[in-house]
Amino acid sequence: MALQQNKNLSVIQITLPDGAVREFAPGITGMGIAENISKSLAKAVIAIKINGVLSDLSLPIDHSASISLIKREDDVALEMIRHDCAHVLAEAVQKLFPGTQVTIGPNIENGFFYDFARNEPFSTDDFLVIEQEMKKIVERGSAFTREVWDRQDAITYFKNKGENFKAELIQDLPDTEEIKIYRQGDWLDLCRGPHMPTTKHVGTAFKLMKVAGAYWRGDSNKAQLTRIYGTAWRTQAELDAYLTQIEEAEKRDHRKLGKELDLFHLQDEAQGSVFWHPKGYIIWQALESYMRRRLRHAGYEEVKTPQLMDARFWEASGHWGKYRENMFVVPDVVPNADEGGKVFKEEPKHFMALKPMNCPAHVQIFNQGIKSYRDLPIRMAEFGCCHRNEAHGALHGLMRVRQFTQDDAHIFCREDQIASESLAFCELLRVIYHDLGFDQFKVKLATRPEKRVGTEESWDYAENALKEALEAAGLAYDIAPGDGAFYGPKLEFHILDAIGRSWTCGTLQLDPNLPERLGAQYTGEDGQKHRPLMLHRAILGSIERFIGILIENYAGKLPLWLSPVQCVVATITSEADAYAQQVVEQLRSAGIRAELDARNEKINYKVREHSLQKVPYLWVVGKREAEEHKVAIRTLGSEGQDIQGVAEALKTLTQAVQPPY
Repeated sequence: MALQQNKNLSVIQITLPDGAVREFAPGITGMGIAENISKSLAKAVIAIKINGVLSDLSLPIDHSASISLIKREDDVALEMIRHDCAHVLAEAVQKLFPGTQVTIGPNIENGFFYDFARNEPFSTDDFLVIEQEMKKIVERGSAFTREVWDRQDAITYFKNKGENFKAELIQDLPDTEEIKIYRQGDWLDLCRGPHMPTTKHVGTAFKLMKVAGAYWRGDSNKAQLTRIYGTAWRTQAELDAYLTQIEEAEKRDHRKLGKELDLFHLQDEAQGSVFWHPKGYIIWQALESYMRRRLRHAGYEEVKTPQLMDARFWEASGHWGKYRENMFVVPDVVPNADEGGKVFKEEPKHFMALKPMNCPAHVQIFNQGIKSYRDLPIRMAEFGCCHRNEAHGALHGLMRVRQFTQDDAHIFCREDQIASESLAFCELLRVIYHDLGFDQFKVKLATRPEKRVGTEESWDYAENALKEALEAAGLAYDIAPGDGAFYGPKLEFHILDAIGRSWTCGTLQLDPNLPERLGAQYTGEDGQKHRPLMLHRAILGSIERFIGILIENYAGKLPLWLSPVQCVVATITSEADAYAQQVVEQLRSAGIRAELDARNEKINYKVREHSLQKVPYLWVVGKREAEEHKVAIRTLGSEGQDIQGVAEALKTLTQAVQPPY
């Protein structure tokens, strides 16, 4: 019996994705498992997941585990290809430009970057020779090999090489962390890993994209570095598709179109805040009005809360401790006077803060008066203007600003209402996205972050409740570990635009903590006091950002109901000016946003100019049209024109400009 027990201890059980279990001796590697299954699999595999953790194929496994073998065509392989490509870039740079120090080089969305310290910054002129050297390294096919070094030996090694940035990184790593070094031939780098088996697995579907300045560890007081960005894909076809998307995105850039179409502008004197021009603000108002109608129909009540509130308020909510660095803080200075009547200002005893979000203020409205279980759910909406102290370098047109307006709402509900309210929200979101032209979206469940408030039990409950709601709604979802808000898990809704890019817009967050922290309560059916649960939700997110997404999705050619100018009446001859003015007045009386173009210009010039301005309809009138009470209709993007009586054309256009709800 004892012999049998010892025999059992000498094997580990490996559970495959299909549930099959195989026994191996401890120390078996991922490659060994692949070879045991089939030779073809061993050739195709590039990494292994051990109990969900991505690892090198060469890593010995000394315990029973569930595994999955990763092939190069799998989605997760993209991260490894980009990570390994960053290492190939660093080796190429150091070979071509001796004396260059490497710092950090992570993979990022759609690619990777590496920061270099060099007396002479790199430029895009260097890209061709660097890419050629990278392809040589890939073709060489050197194995990525993992080593664990003594901390002090590693520091000494890199200092002796003149790699002071690497030495500093190692010095600052936690004492409990292993110092892992990865070699690729004679070149090596500090790295947590994992890596693919060889540099050949990187492939040649990569391209260096741009250079930018960067600071060591993001600190402007430290050394300035040069950052080289690149993109890498599994196949040349994927790379070509991405480059085409980038080219199309440049044409659709909302900053470029915003200027060309006279919608908005930004300037240094108001960093991160938008100056909306009349045409741009028409888009804003049309979108906001549509959302208001949808919200009223869905049972929301609109509120308005203060911009500036005492810091003690934010301390109670938990935002002061977790979000202070992103808040604009104002000292609450009280004017005072001495005995001689001279006015002076005391040192501030309190601070105020511009609100970075609306949720704590909505709890204050809920707390006014006694609430019964019969009053729930309460759906409280606000187009709330918020301020967040984003870094200057992170600001990007309408997509990342400091002052923005959310289509924000909070639902105060009982536990038994979570599922129905979550389902109702998902359906409202689906309808709104459809109306705005986005029929494809993906859902992610973002779970508890490292820095959070509340008990583990409350987080377990909240995460399970959102999972159940998604399953009841029939929505497929992925898990985004650690990406939840500090007060609760959230659903993220990612829409896909016309050129295949993904944008995170809608969110639904289940929060059991804020009502507790801010003292929200209602009287239950049992006559006792209970805490409501709070659903934080948005569909557009930031209205500024969503308008930017709309501009890029439609390449400036917005749906008719959102177009700032829906119709221009253009004259061929001055003899038609009076008639054209009458037509414009009829259009405006029918609620159509119309303009008159009676300039002394040729009609072809006018047609071309209004096409560039993305005007959906151009009604052309000359002497003949004036005499016959007709218009020649030109539709944006279409050839030719359609002659109609003005009454018929007006009726058709009046129906067409109506918003979807």
